[in-house]
Amino acid sequence: MRCSATRLDRFIRAHSSFPQSAVRALIAQQRIQVDAQCAHSVQQVVTPFSRITLDGECLQDGRERLYMMLHKPQGVVSATQDAQHRTALDLIDHPHKDQLHIVGRLDINSTGLLLFSNDGAWSRRISLPASRCLKCYEVTLAQPLNASAVAAFAQGMYFAYENITTQPAELIIHTPYTATVSLTEGKYHQVKRMFAALGNRVMRLHRRSVGGLSLGDLAVGQSRLLTASECLCLAPFDDENLTLPAEV
Repeated sequence: MRCSATRLDRFIRAHSSFPQSAVRALIAQQRIQVDAQCAHSVQQVVTPFSRITLDGECLQDGRERLYMMLHKPQGVVSATQDAQHRTALDLIDHPHKDQLHIVGRLDINSTGLLLFSNDGAWSRRISLPASRCLKCYEVTLAQPLNASAVAAFAQGMYFAYENITTQPAELIIHTPYTATVSLTEGKYHQVKRMFAALGNRVMRLHRRSVGGLSLGDLAVGQSRLLTASECLCLAPFDDENLTLPAEV
């Protein structure tokens, strides 16, 4: 999720023959346009999604913003490339999928909702702890559950390796061996480690939803673009003036 945003004067220096010191004059002469509008400041932030022209010549055409979801199958790694296993990106059908990164990974044996984007700022807003983006998982356990597990999840658990205590999580028991876990964090193997701390082992882990977004009727192994409203329900965009079509 590298952030490729930069100041306009630095971009012009890197993509033209003009030195950085000349950009202020170029702006004053209205020779630079960003997204079809005259540039207004040397400190104006531009991103890979910005269309930038200088004296009518296009220096950057601007990437298409991509926001996608995948119903991840078991046996697929949450990676964009892997020498040994089939990757989640291999299942994506889009001509610009090479631009995508994964937003919140699932391990190779876990299934369910996996998000992709080429918008690092949007992805970070989903991942930041302050966003408190709720993630819901369906779990199947090796040993029967009881009410003490519900209390332990609600209290939070101490992970000695990181020297942290997890945020309270909700555990709803459906049968002695199945439950739903809802949490707002994404620590490494968090759900499995929380059950392991109680002496239990997760046999199956399926991510049902992230924020207000669920898999719906998306078939296993299938992917699709998110709508603008679905993107906004997960995190705001970095540009308040950005307008998006019904399907992003």
